[in-house]
Amino acid sequence: MDGAPSLFRPARRDRRRSRPGDPALGYREGGMSAIAIDYGTTADGHLAARIGDMGYIAIPARGGFRLASGWRLSRPICEWTENDVFGSEGIVTDNAAFRAHVEAIAVHLRQREALARTETRMPVSTPWGMSQGATIYADGVVFHSTASHGGFKLDRARNAGLHSALRIKGGWYEEDADWARVAIGYPDLFTDREKKLADRTLRDWAPDAWESVHGRPLLPEESLTRDRQRFEREHADDWVVISAVRSDRHPEYVEAIATPGGRRDHAASRCYLVPAEEYAAGRHGFVIDPERHVRAPAN
Repeated sequence: MDGAPSLFRPARRDRRRSRPGDPALGYREGGMSAIAIDYGTTADGHLAARIGDMGYIAIPARGGFRLASGWRLSRPICEWTENDVFGSEGIVTDNAAFRAHVEAIAVHLRQREALARTETRMPVSTPWGMSQGATIYADGVVFHSTASHGGFKLDRARNAGLHSALRIKGGWYEEDADWARVAIGYPDLFTDREKKLADRTLRDWAPDAWESVHGRPLLPEESLTRDRQRFEREHADDWVVISAVRSDRHPEYVEAIATPGGRRDHAASRCYLVPAEEYAAGRHGFVIDPERHVRAPAN
């Protein structure tokens, strides 16, 4: 599902971390666990951290620091640069928030190690192709990876054990959003970080299931889907932008194509000029104010 977060693609990379006792892990912070945090400063002068063979750099960005991540960074932190990190895990406000994020990742990795999941191979055909690798979470709960995607397979008993609102016929749960149903149904098999993300994923992308499990309705501010539904109700008759480009004819403006309610299947559409400094797509769409935003002249 587009937009839904997933733990599994990054997790499969950092799972191949150094063995306990590897000097790369260090013991600067982290107590007795083999998974420790090593902080330092990069060649660019940025705060950075290593957890196993995963690296994180706090790169200055609008609103704070971008959480940039990289994999298999074996060189000393003082030799790292921004070119060594390719991933992004959002924005944090300051160095303290960066450290909090890194420490939460370390807790996640320690908890995951304690769960003793087993890596193996199974010649199984999945809805996304042949399995290229499998992680056994417990009897009847297996995560399969393929060349392009992945997800959980629950056996008949495990699938029947899920709440009916969580259960998917056939027992396959893809990694982008449906995996959260498995984590909510079998929380003892997941880390705190995974359970928190599962709850957020279910709230945002399957709110009906979340409400059935918890026995209460979600407020718009608690769920992306419920908030989008509120927006659609409130702006059903307004002109909402569905596409926009910087105007060649009017450089200080954006040419915005809008339809009633932002519905893409609606026959009616209008082009408005919106000041570029004002235009921002927003969470669900930009609403045209006909009293301030002028219609673009016809070609």
